[in-house]
Amino acid sequence: MTRGQGAQPPAKAISDVSQIPGVRIAHFTDEEAGTGCTVIVCPTGATGGVDVRGGAPATRETDLLRPEETVDVLHAVVLSGGSAFGLAASCGVAEELEHRGIGLDVQVARVPIVSGACLFDLAFGDASVRPTAANGAEAAATALDDAPMPLPRGNVGAGCGCTVGKLGGPALAMKSGLGTDVEQAGALTCGAIAAVNACGNVYDPDTGEVIAGMRAKDGSGVVDECALALGMAARMPLGNGDTGDAQPPARTDGPAPRTNTTISCVITNAKLDKAQATKVAQMAADAYAHAIRPTHTTNDGDTVFVMATGEVEMPVDVVGILATRALERAIADGARTAETSHGLPGAASL
Repeated sequence: MTRGQGAQPPAKAISDVSQIPGVRIAHFTDEEAGTGCTVIVCPTGATGGVDVRGGAPATRETDLLRPEETVDVLHAVVLSGGSAFGLAASCGVAEELEHRGIGLDVQVARVPIVSGACLFDLAFGDASVRPTAANGAEAAATALDDAPMPLPRGNVGAGCGCTVGKLGGPALAMKSGLGTDVEQAGALTCGAIAAVNACGNVYDPDTGEVIAGMRAKDGSGVVDECALALGMAARMPLGNGDTGDAQPPARTDGPAPRTNTTISCVITNAKLDKAQATKVAQMAADAYAHAIRPTHTTNDGDTVFVMATGEVEMPVDVVGILATRALERAIADGARTAETSHGLPGAASL
């Protein structure tokens, strides 16, 4: 069949997040220490947005992404382990980009705009080892010079030290990791990368089946954390001081405060301004609720970045819907591709 004059060939399907035009992605992974970082670079600059719902986020340059601020370009997003110490990786990324002439021209220098967020993995491997500036620079250099395609998933990068299902304490948790997904609707592409280190269990958003989470002490499977928490509440003494026939709540070790988070980045070819990118990030944050239960708890610090490369005009709500679908499936992928490590079982190994 001959196409008419001026007709455009259909867009090629993109099967991996590393194939999205305009971005380069790579990891630094320290398997022995159980930590790492993931760097997403847009050398020509993207429009950025962010949604931070965590109670104790460890982030860099998130205020700058607010719509009322004047800087309207984002060169890289860094997802890192190491808790607040891991923010050093973002410094290394900025230094590497400056060395290559990538950044905002301020006349006397080029300043790369690098946003980032960290998750708490110090209790998983070696707490004294965290991603450094040199590690971030190494990942950025790999992204720009030799970006792996397809992008490795599971126990890599920011997902190296991730675990899930921690309501009953770390001994009953499961290994999680870094997941990706790409969704397309016509010319619109939305890809997502998620490092899944949640307090809750992870579920398949399409089937509702549990993928990884808190393990039962008797080895019978994964415990429904929401039901467990509500059951504990039902056994609590009455609020008027009358204990009645109530039994003391079942004891669990519980997650340590502020030691969980799922950090992620949505990459889209949509043309968005900063306010629109922020709205897409807010919509995409619903993916956490679709794939993680419970989510946004007091023990979770959750952050969603958006990088929009600006090729396709599309209604913001359509971008948000597709971004949400990509992110919820990336979260599921992060749990599904994780392998057993440091004594914790991973779904990919079972």
